[in-house]
Amino acid sequence: MAHVSTSSPLTIGVRLLLGGLGVGSFTAGVLAVFATENGTGSGVLLGFGGILIVLALLGNHIDSFEFGGAKLRLRASAAQMFALAEETERRGDLVEADRLRAQARALLDAAGPIADHYRSLRESMPSGAARTDALERVVARARRLGAEQAFDAAEVARWLREGTDGQRITALAMMQARPELWDVDAAFAAIEDPRSAFEQFHAMLLALHLIESLDPARRRQLAGIIRRVRGQRFGEDEDRWQLSEEILQRLEDPVP
Repeated sequence: MAHVSTSSPLTIGVRLLLGGLGVGSFTAGVLAVFATENGTGSGVLLGFGGILIVLALLGNHIDSFEFGGAKLRLRASAAQMFALAEETERRGDLVEADRLRAQARALLDAAGPIADHYRSLRESMPSGAARTDALERVVARARRLGAEQAFDAAEVARWLREGTDGQRITALAMMQARPELWDVDAAFAAIEDPRSAFEQFHAMLLALHLIESLDPARRRQLAGIIRRVRGQRFGEDEDRWQLSEEILQRLEDPVP
């Protein structure tokens, strides 16, 4: 199923390349139907070729495409960065073009593999210390990516507000690493209405970073949220209790 957008243009060159690959894959699939008995392989070639052809024809409108339960995200912002990189390179600024391409690739990596790895671990491992350690390694990876690459703050905030569980934890980790990405309202909402205890812990960890930037009204708001969720959600989770105590203690300090 395709999701249509008017804000994610693919250049003519990219669309021609996709079209050529699609036609080649589709043709190979058709030939395989008659020449081999490998029905599964033929079906994959036909399906993949069809996807590439559709992307080539509608690439300037498609934001995402679903096939076989998997979702290929062509983020508008990443596509625009790639297009801008090509235009920048044509103007002769190779350094800036390389920077834009690196940022676009990092954006796709953050929205895809890191988030998918997080989801896979939560689904495949039982809750406990081993899973928490594995999830923390995913968070560390997202944090490094946020520190090393430039990201659009509005896009990262959108992951936290509207994204999958994996995108939300990725956004929290990136915000922990880079103050330019902070979204106070989204962070407070993640503390008050988290998808999981793990997410709530990292939203609170982000709040700890935020405290010094908060005005008195925001500090009172955060204190109220922490006190409410402690009674509603923490149970016997010592890590969240200790972190909440640290937050409340820091909030009592004078505003700098």
